[in-house]
Amino acid sequence: MTRTHLVWDWNGTLLDDLSLVVSASNHTFATAGGRSVDSHEHRQRFRRPVSDFYAEILERAITEEEFEELDRIFHEAYRMGLTTIPLASDAEAAIKAWTGTQSLLSMWFHDELIPAVESRGLAGVFARIDGRPTEVDGGLKAGHLARHLAQLNVPGERAVLIGDSIDDADAAASVGARCVLYSGGFTDPARLRASGTPVVDTLVEAVSLAKTL
Repeated sequence: MTRTHLVWDWNGTLLDDLSLVVSASNHTFATAGGRSVDSHEHRQRFRRPVSDFYAEILERAITEEEFEELDRIFHEAYRMGLTTIPLASDAEAAIKAWTGTQSLLSMWFHDELIPAVESRGLAGVFARIDGRPTEVDGGLKAGHLARHLAQLNVPGERAVLIGDSIDDADAAASVGARCVLYSGGFTDPARLRASGTPVVDTLVEAVSLAKTL
């Protein structure tokens, strides 16, 4: 069956925001008495649910109430630097290279995602844009992807997801879609390759591979 629809991840994939995420994370850890991480360690350890990642770095259990506060702190710090963060260098070329329909699914707040996408010259590109529907981190991406495709009336077996995390690969598998993982985002490339999902180093390569799946 031909896969005619491409779902893009936003943070760490189309948006080159790893450095901002690391700095916002370190600010968050500091408020909880934790240590800092560098980009390499962040890419090795980051995972969803994010509360598990925070608990590992802080080396203690985190209550739901504490995570809500830490999540709020992180996003305040992230917002401060977001306006200066560019798209990945080949994002626009990759988007233009796909010949089917495209949409965008992000774990960033929906109401803030729309202007962030449009301000970077991507208004009208995507058939649908969906961000995080709740204030507190939405956990795993699988449920969000299922709803996203249902709203588009696209069967999972006709879709390919391009993202930068194991969670993206798991979400795609959960709906019968295929996935290509990008090594330039939030996850250490060795972790991505160990998942068994195809991994590429550029977004243009990701689209080329997605066309063959």
